[in-house]
Amino acid sequence: MSKKFYVVWKGVNTGVFSTWSEVQANTQGRSDAQFMGFPSKAEAESAFASTYTKALMKRSLSNKSATSSKKAASKVAPAAAQGESADIQIYCDGACSPNPGKSGTGLALYQQGKPTALYYGLYNAKGTNNTAELNGMLMSFKLAQKQLKTASKVQILSDSKYSIDCITKWAKGWQAKGWTRGKGEEIKNVEQVKECFAIYQVLKSQLIISHVRAHADIEGNELADRMAVLARKEQQASFIQYQGDLDVRSILAMESG
Repeated sequence: MSKKFYVVWKGVNTGVFSTWSEVQANTQGRSDAQFMGFPSKAEAESAFASTYTKALMKRSLSNKSATSSKKAASKVAPAAAQGESADIQIYCDGACSPNPGKSGTGLALYQQGKPTALYYGLYNAKGTNNTAELNGMLMSFKLAQKQLKTASKVQILSDSKYSIDCITKWAKGWQAKGWTRGKGEEIKNVEQVKECFAIYQVLKSQLIISHVRAHADIEGNELADRMAVLARKEQQASFIQYQGDLDVRSILAMESG
């Protein structure tokens, strides 16, 4: 049976909704949106009375009871499952609250479909969602450089269409126009874009860049999100490896962005 009720925890308006169009109207274009679908109104109302994080944990536990093949699939973004993939995957995410405001960046490194390391940092008291997401791409490229010493391909997965398009679509044209949009029109976050593009140009034949939906129960994306929020909360300026236990359930229970 298809889902008929939806909860929006973060959006223009919050509450329980019965149509997907209402959810889109309240969440579209918001990188901090939190929403989820449920098969019944009672389940949706119960979830809304609680928190998005607890609902996500409950669903994660339910997924773990499925077959091993389904478990493996839940750790791979839909884009990777449908096309080319790599043994090494790097999920990146940025968090900013308010926007502009305090921001941080997080990564989740997967090897053979399993999380093996988490990273967080690059706190900026005057950041934006876009600068935090671009930092995620930059740190992913730098981590990919290390991984490509022993791997043939690395997949980078981000929920930021903006940061992906900046590097893979727009940067080449901007570079040709002297790093402007043309007629001297300024490019936002140009120094970050230039640094990312320089590394991308060297590595692109060994990279797969994939877009994933934010807050769509994709484990790697959720872990990167928790790290980005942790960086913001702890005001972690340098980019460091997470030293806590790599217990997915406990990390998913941390504050989300």
